[in-house]
Amino acid sequence: MLKTNNFVFWGLYIVAWLIFVGLCIEAGGLIVNFFFSLYKPEFVQNLYQKLDLTKMYKDSRLAFFGIYSFILTISILKACLFYIVIRLMHKMNLSKPFNTFVARQISHISYYTLSIGVLSYIARQLTKNLMHHGFVSDSLNQFWADSQAFILMGAIIYIIATIFKRGVDIQNENDLTV
Repeated sequence: MLKTNNFVFWGLYIVAWLIFVGLCIEAGGLIVNFFFSLYKPEFVQNLYQKLDLTKMYKDSRLAFFGIYSFILTISILKACLFYIVIRLMHKMNLSKPFNTFVARQISHISYYTLSIGVLSYIARQLTKNLMHHGFVSDSLNQFWADSQAFILMGAIIYIIATIFKRGVDIQNENDLTV
C-alpha cells in the first residue's frame, strides 16, 4: 500500500474517532437533558442544546416521551454507527480487505444507517403531525433533518456490502482452488 494511502487511512481513522467522541457527548448530553426535563425542568435552560420540551410534557406526556425516545434512539444509533466504523477501520487489513469480518461490518453499517434514516423520517412525520395539534416543535427539526440522506446512504452502503460479500465468496473459492 502506498504511503499516502496509509496516511489518508489513518487520518480518516482519527476523524472517525473524533466524530464518535462528539456523538457520544451529544447522546450523553441529551440523556442528561431528558432526566433534568423530568425532575428539574427549570434547569433545562442551562443544559446542552437547551432542548426544552416542558410545555409538551405538561400538555401530553405521550407526545413528550415519544419525541424524546426518537431523539435519544437516533443519537445513540449514530454513536453506535461510528463505533462500528472505528472497529472496521481498526481491524481491517488493507492488503487483503475481502474477508468475512469486513463484509459483516459493512452490512451492519448499512443496517444502522438505514435504521437512522427510517427512524428520522418517522420522527419528522410525527413532529409535523404534532404541529397540526398545536405543539411547537421547531427546535426538533435539527435531529431528523437529514433522514433522506441516511436512507440513501444506507441503500448505497448495502449495495457495497453485497459486493464485498460476493468478493469474499470469490476470494474463498480462489483460495480453495490454488
